[in-house]
Amino acid sequence: MSDKIYNVLFLCTGNSARSILAEAVLNQLGAGHFSAYSAGSYPRGEVHPLALELLQNTDYDVSTLRSKSWDEFAAPGAPKMDFIFTVCDQAAGEACPIWPGQPVSAHWGFADPSHVEGDDETRRRAFTHTHMEITNRIRLFLSLPLDKLDRMSLQKQLREMGQSQSA
Repeated sequence: MSDKIYNVLFLCTGNSARSILAEAVLNQLGAGHFSAYSAGSYPRGEVHPLALELLQNTDYDVSTLRSKSWDEFAAPGAPKMDFIFTVCDQAAGEACPIWPGQPVSAHWGFADPSHVEGDDETRRRAFTHTHMEITNRIRLFLSLPLDKLDRMSLQKQLREMGQSQSA
C-alpha cells in the first residue's frame, strides 16, 4: 500500500448507527492509511446509545463520534474524499451532494440495527451482527491493492463487495 492516506465517507440517512460503526471500524483497522468519516442526509443529531455501548465495550475510540450532516463534507474546506460508501438503502437512493474530486463510490447496504424491536439483549445482538458485517466488509476493502488498481476495476470490485453477503 502507498503512503497516501485515503479519506473515506460512510453515508446513511440518520448517521446514528451503521455509518458511525463503519467510521469507527475503519479508523481503527485502517489507522495510518485511512481517515474515515460518517454523515447523514437527515442526521438524528445523536449517536445511537447501543452503537456507542458496543464500540466502547470493544475498545474503539468514540471520543470524536457524532451525528452530522453530509453538508459538512460538501462544503469548501472539507476533506476531499477518495471513497464514499452508502450503508443504508434509503441513502443510496437519495440525491447526494456533488463531491469534489469524483471519489470512487459504492453501496454497501446493511440492516439497520436501530429498527430491531425486542428486549435489550435482542437489540444488542442486532448491533453486534451489523458490526460484524461491517467489519468483514471493511477487512475485504483493506485487502485490496488500492495503489495497483485502476479506477474502473476498483469501482467494480467495491460494488461487487456491496452485493455479496458478509462472511
